[in-house]
Amino acid sequence: MAAPAEKRGPEAAPMYESAEKIYPREIGGRFANLSRLATTVLLGLYYVVPWLTWDDRQAILFDLPARKFYLLGLILWPQDFPYLAMLLILAALSLFFFTALGGRLWCGFACPQTVWTEAFIWMEQWTEGTRSQRMKLDKAPWSLDKLRRKASKQLLWVTFSLWTGFTFVGYFTPIRQFGLDILAANVGGWTLFWSLFYSFATYGNAGYMREQVCKYMCPYARFQSAMFDKDTLIISYDAKRGEPRGGRKRSADPKALGLGDCIDCTLCVQVCPTGIDIRKGLQYECIACAACIDACDSVMDRMNYPRGLVRYTTEHAMSGESTHVLRPRIFVYATLLTILIGALITSMATRTPVILDVIRDRNALYRELPGGLIENAYTLKIINQSDHPRDFTLSVAGIPGIVLDGVEGKVTVAGGGVRALPVRARAKRDAVQGVAAITFTAVATDDERVARTEDSRFVGPMSR
Repeated sequence: MAAPAEKRGPEAAPMYESAEKIYPREIGGRFANLSRLATTVLLGLYYVVPWLTWDDRQAILFDLPARKFYLLGLILWPQDFPYLAMLLILAALSLFFFTALGGRLWCGFACPQTVWTEAFIWMEQWTEGTRSQRMKLDKAPWSLDKLRRKASKQLLWVTFSLWTGFTFVGYFTPIRQFGLDILAANVGGWTLFWSLFYSFATYGNAGYMREQVCKYMCPYARFQSAMFDKDTLIISYDAKRGEPRGGRKRSADPKALGLGDCIDCTLCVQVCPTGIDIRKGLQYECIACAACIDACDSVMDRMNYPRGLVRYTTEHAMSGESTHVLRPRIFVYATLLTILIGALITSMATRTPVILDVIRDRNALYRELPGGLIENAYTLKIINQSDHPRDFTLSVAGIPGIVLDGVEGKVTVAGGGVRALPVRARAKRDAVQGVAAITFTAVATDDERVARTEDSRFVGPMSR
């Protein structure tokens, strides 16, 4: 039964409340410079890489319709899926390794959400001004100046988002041809859909949702604590040194006033892109961008106090205990990463650029031919994974006297192409009884090291 209204009181908090808009303050410093450098480099790579060429083709292209992935000089096929699986495992282990070592470094400096949000904030600062100017502008009534600033920001955001979507699709379809198709208004429906979809996602995530993605949508914020321990580098506020906090003159002696080094300027809160107060301890919303470190260090410099009131440190160090950077989990992650990276490099370096698939005709077990011969039909698929045409010779072995019919001389396969050949293997009736194992081999005529052998079966009549 609901309580009477007069007993609930007007101070009751609402169950649902809209998130307040966060206005990150501009800050300089070593970590801010590192963040700008990371954003510039990562965005530069994203927008430039699709325009690079390699042997008269796009250097990086994931051609899904043709089922070919072009990575510089490599052409990967669906049969090369183990490489993709290994890359995903490496990415996961790398995340575990760097998180155990330095906390959420990925989130603070390399995550796409962080990188694009930083770019959108730059555009917002350029059109609407500093933090205080942006806050004042949002509270002010609509005017010609406010309309001009807001429209300029939206124009930059929309243009940047559309270019981002265009570039994204350019990784899956030749970007130069895609650009010409747009100019000619001859873009396919799905191509246009994904371009606009990714543009809209960029605009929404980096322009409006921003920290909400990190706080409520990203699963990493929820399970990061499982990878932390007391020797993990995290951003922390030194409460022993900073408390009790309070304002004072620069010339005042904090000890005489009974105060710590924190002057309660709240600058560390104003620069935080997720709007948290680092002085309340480590929180899952913290993305370890280190903006609060730069802000606090700048205040400490002005007050002539030592830096490091907010700093990268460990829980052990904060409690006065020794920190062990090199610990068992770090060695385990590093060892696994080294082994997997070595295996991946070795596998790709020794990779044979030819694939041979053998498909046996199942419509008939075998055919009996005059002269005491048994014949089985097959379809051989030769995939040339190199970027130039190659000639191959085919052979079959496994049964004495077995021969291959349907192949005359060399078989030419275009660079990055597939060729299917219907062939017949024939053997003497006396040489095979029941099911026998055979092998097909394709060897490149210009390099005998480029060869592939595939196992199959040859079926003959059972002995009487």
